[in-house]
Amino acid sequence: MKKAILALADGTVFEGVSFGAEGEAGGEVVFNTSMTGYQEILTDPSYKGQMVVMTYPMIGNYGVNPEDIESGRPWVEGFIVKEYTEYPSNWRSRGSLDSYMKSYNIVGIQGIDTRALTKHIRDKGAQQGIISTEAVDAKELCKKAASRPVMVGQDLAKEVTCKEPYPWLEKLWDLERGYEHQDRTKLKVVVYDFGIKRNILRNLANLGCDVTVVPAFTKWQEVMALGPDGVLLSNGPGDPEPVTYAVENIKALLGKVPIFGICLGHQLLGIALGGKTYKLKFGHHGGNQPVKDLTTGKVEITAQNHGFAVDVESMPDVVELTHVNLNDKTVEGMRHKDLPVFSVQYHPEASPGPHDSSYLFERFVAMMEIEKLKVHH
Repeated sequence: MKKAILALADGTVFEGVSFGAEGEAGGEVVFNTSMTGYQEILTDPSYKGQMVVMTYPMIGNYGVNPEDIESGRPWVEGFIVKEYTEYPSNWRSRGSLDSYMKSYNIVGIQGIDTRALTKHIRDKGAQQGIISTEAVDAKELCKKAASRPVMVGQDLAKEVTCKEPYPWLEKLWDLERGYEHQDRTKLKVVVYDFGIKRNILRNLANLGCDVTVVPAFTKWQEVMALGPDGVLLSNGPGDPEPVTYAVENIKALLGKVPIFGICLGHQLLGIALGGKTYKLKFGHHGGNQPVKDLTTGKVEITAQNHGFAVDVESMPDVVELTHVNLNDKTVEGMRHKDLPVFSVQYHPEASPGPHDSSYLFERFVAMMEIEKLKVHH
């Protein structure tokens, strides 16, 4: 087994062994608290620019398969695990995680104390790091990590967005039938792709939406020309503040059409409504984050993946806080008091899970139907 080093910007070094591709990779090191779903995590475009540490100790045990991907390819810069399982065992497995990572040139490191690393990130904050199977001088590697550009100020949405608009037909996965295509549509939804996960699109298709996905920089006039009943602002990577072109288009769409924002889309909406965003110390990444719905009093366990948050104090009076994170009290959802506009910071599409928040897609559909009725009357 080939030796590998993980060097952090603050001078901390972890030594382990390589899996996946060999070479060198850099990115912001963040930890994810999910027990399963590593394939969905690898292929989530929101992880562009980041290297993910899995807190669950054994990874790779159920292999990989073509049905569990959330985009066209993996986007993580590197993958960090305690113990990689070389021989996967699962009836859906079509190959090993190691060979999958090699085929996409994703560098991995295993055999390090991920608990110590997670605690370090929790105390010192997410920071730039480098995984290398080539370097011998760990100090030099730490210096190199420290000179990498930080996440603040980076527009990564432009790097992961689609190049051309495309229709989406695939519905949610079914144990018996796999993925089926939708045949009946009742509402037209245009989705801005800032780094979309496919399960968001599947949830919309499942509810009878005619879905068109458009690139992040699509002008609002082009969106309105498609005659949408609603617009969805997708998740995505990086800092929302430099994505000024998206903010301008969202501002123009406010009041013209119902809007639902998810994750980065929620942050961009917050800025468009006059608020500010800020960088969290280590972000929220994983499938077990408790969120309270202030409108119902219910607590949902949610899937999350973000390093920035909306500053509630900066929001104008027309915006109402609807969801709050029970761990750190940060903003998890908001709505406009007068317009058909709402958003959440977490991922209601889950994939792999949990599914507590899928009702939000139904809420969006109901909102579009109400607005459609108003227009007809």
